[in-house]
Amino acid sequence: MTRMFTLLLAAYLAAICGQASRAQDATCDATTGCQASPCDCQEDSCCLTGEGDGCESFARRVLGYSGCEAYGGCCGKGKLFGLFTASDCRFTDFISPMTNPVYFEDPRNLTEARVIFINHQIPGSVLGGGDVQLLATQLRAAVTDRLSIIATKDGYIFAGADAPPIEGWANVNLGLKYNLYADPAKQRLLSLGTRVEMPVGSYSALQGNSGTSQFDLFLTGGTQLGNLSHVVSAAGFRLPADPNKQNDQFYWSLHLDRRLQNRPIYGLLEFNWYHWMSNVQGGLPVGGLDLYNFGSSGVAGTDIVTGAFGTKYKPSANMEIGVCWEVPLTVRRDILDNRITADLILRY
Repeated sequence: MTRMFTLLLAAYLAAICGQASRAQDATCDATTGCQASPCDCQEDSCCLTGEGDGCESFARRVLGYSGCEAYGGCCGKGKLFGLFTASDCRFTDFISPMTNPVYFEDPRNLTEARVIFINHQIPGSVLGGGDVQLLATQLRAAVTDRLSIIATKDGYIFAGADAPPIEGWANVNLGLKYNLYADPAKQRLLSLGTRVEMPVGSYSALQGNSGTSQFDLFLTGGTQLGNLSHVVSAAGFRLPADPNKQNDQFYWSLHLDRRLQNRPIYGLLEFNWYHWMSNVQGGLPVGGLDLYNFGSSGVAGTDIVTGAFGTKYKPSANMEIGVCWEVPLTVRRDILDNRITADLILRY
């Protein structure tokens, strides 16, 4: 399995490096416009008239409409419910990450609803194995052109017929994300944020049973490579309010994608590293990866790396549909044998 991911990564890097070598040196020129980036919505004339290659490259060549139509009239969009601003349409050729869905945050300032379905297979050595499903909805709402409210964990956990009876509501988290840096000409951006997870989930789903909150501090960024490829990466710390009940964890996630020429279809590779930094006396011998924090013993200093590949389809600038398959790449598997993730994003 590790060899297969190595071959996939090598092929992907060869493709994007070849594309980058053919791209314009500075990706964008203030006079001529950008070859691959969507229009800068601060410039109404560009968005409304469809002038300039920056406006047209993704909108007209890939989606088939003018810049203003593709971004839902982004230059003139009003407030959603009179409260929230439209998503930043200057980075429309990006796609959102799929794996580590609770913590791998998109660096863009977005107003959206994201429906997620996960089928997670537990190794037979953990609680007898079996399949567990999660159905959840994430919400993001841009308050200003830099600040957004994010809610990335909720939903209901279902136990399969062959799985332990771990079923019920997941915990809920809520946080803020702030865009530190955005360069639409070079298609680069960087954001930071924080979230708090509230222990309101069902004990029967192994949620809420610590009775303590958990904080998450993260940094996320992305850049375009050439005209068709993107890199997005995020890193952060999960820090429980009571370290005697839950474990400290560091995570790092990496997303690589490449869009087909003149088609709104993307291939993607993703990797996630979970590093446990503390133990909890008398806890379980497995950490729980992204969806859980069991309060485990004997996990401090251990690492789990996962890899995933999949595809996304972007029928419009305001919609994404994706699916991917994820497996552990390390000998240590924790609670993951394999996972299928599917999502649907509707964006304002």
